[in-house]
Amino acid sequence: MTDLLTPDPTLLDRARDWLVEDPDEATRARLATLIQGTEAGDLSMRALLADSFAGSLQFGTAGLRGALGPGSNRMNRVVVMRAAAGLAAFLRRQHPAGGAVVIGYDARYNSDVFARDTAAVMTGAGLSALVLPRPLPTPVLAYAIRQLGCIAGVMVTASHNPPQDNGYKVYLGDGTQIVPPVDTEIADCIDAVGRVSELPLGTEWNTLDDTLLDNYLTRVVSLLPPGPRDVSVVYTAMHGVGGTVFRDALQRSGFPTPVLVTEQFDPDPEFPTVAFPNPEEPGAIDLALAAATSAAADVVIANDPDADRCAVALPNPYDSSWSMLRGDEVGALLAWWILERARRAGHPVSGTMACSIVSSSLLGRIAADAGLPYEETLTGFKWIGRIPDLLFGYEEALGYCVDAVAVSDKDGVSAGLLVAELVAALKGEDRTVDDVLGDLARRFGLHATDQVSVRVDDIAVITDAMSRLRADPPTSLAGRDVVSFEDLEQGSDSLPPTDGVRLRLAGDARVIIRPSGTEPKLKCYLEVVVPVDPALGAVELTGLSPLSGPADVAVARRSAATALTELGAAVSAVLNLPGS
Repeated sequence: MTDLLTPDPTLLDRARDWLVEDPDEATRARLATLIQGTEAGDLSMRALLADSFAGSLQFGTAGLRGALGPGSNRMNRVVVMRAAAGLAAFLRRQHPAGGAVVIGYDARYNSDVFARDTAAVMTGAGLSALVLPRPLPTPVLAYAIRQLGCIAGVMVTASHNPPQDNGYKVYLGDGTQIVPPVDTEIADCIDAVGRVSELPLGTEWNTLDDTLLDNYLTRVVSLLPPGPRDVSVVYTAMHGVGGTVFRDALQRSGFPTPVLVTEQFDPDPEFPTVAFPNPEEPGAIDLALAAATSAAADVVIANDPDADRCAVALPNPYDSSWSMLRGDEVGALLAWWILERARRAGHPVSGTMACSIVSSSLLGRIAADAGLPYEETLTGFKWIGRIPDLLFGYEEALGYCVDAVAVSDKDGVSAGLLVAELVAALKGEDRTVDDVLGDLARRFGLHATDQVSVRVDDIAVITDAMSRLRADPPTSLAGRDVVSFEDLEQGSDSLPPTDGVRLRLAGDARVIIRPSGTEPKLKCYLEVVVPVDPALGAVELTGLSPLSGPADVAVARRSAATALTELGAAVSAVLNLPGS
């Protein structure tokens, strides 16, 4: 926020100028109130006004994301129309003959308005605009880009951010999100945009019908060969747009009608039953777990609000409680199931498996054992989705790509279907997901992961912490020597530069520390690997060669949990941040 003791003398002039240009009645009214309060000497109003114009909402590889409201530092119609105009200018340079841009949107406040504004700007710039028929999941938009032969796609969504936020995500014609230097090139085009009131706006865009959605569902359902479907699924849409799409996908695939968490099924931009609409957040799936206990269900599947992520919870094998699987566990299970399903059908498997650097190293070992290539990427599906010949990709933050040919992005609908298929197949064999996780631990060692995440009010706190860490890296953490310290900002032969550090520790452990790309958080990703003796309680897992070690799975899990707790405490102490 601007220092109130030395206020910006241009603030009121900039705010008044914005007021003239803003086409939205609601944000104009809010801005007028802030201007009047500031003119009257109200310091709280001045502080809010100053923050609304504290620079510009920056366009990057994640597009735009921020709080709704008036001003250059908020998500609003002026900011979105400027972004659309800059994107249109970039696309016209790349495609002088023009082309189509498909636009999707979720059910957040103003998402439909921002989608229509984008269509108007694209059409006015001489491009064709295709708008999805209603609020739909992000993977449907990603699917539409290549299905419709578009040169780009825009998804208006803030994913699992709080209710007051919205965002603007950009894809190019290959169906993947933008990466450097494209983000900078588009940002430069946005900076060159003049007054929004002078932009040429068109009205002849095309609103698509349900044919595209039907084609998407047909494609998703085709991923599942005939097999067992006897599984009781509890499903929550987390107040987002995935509900009817995922329910229809399950039913078209032959699964029984899922038990729906009705309180969270319909889209609601207020997200009234959760503090944060993110399945990873404590308490977010409590309603689903209660429904699963009541229904004696086999599995809980949750999407985030734009349904590109998929969370999974399962009953514990020894009591009546339920536990969420970590994203890394779901990633390993889906990788195993893709390989195992092909083996059972006698089909050869080819392609590359990939995950982000902050995800578990277990996927690399599964891929190597199957004789498949493996790639490690920077965080985000903008990197994972562009791996050539991708068979399966995932990131630990509940994102999975199981059909890169159709959707080169994370897809919580198709991933959820494969989870249901896997649980049903194991149920038919009188086995559980926990059995498979145990088998994987016996073959490759128990790979246990955790995260320390610190939310801050001032982003400079994170910048300072990263600077201190680079200047004086620790030599040991939780009694483990730091074997190597890698500054990811320097880049490497296999990874572009990114803001983060990676520490490899003695005893097969790893820590990665990086700022979040979408939230004011510093994230620390922990992994420890504990060897497991396959002779102790082993269950044969077809097609994978065993590794030996000193402990059974139960002992290894307890050991890993202790190690992660100690490692998390040590990292928090080193960072010394408020709230850590």
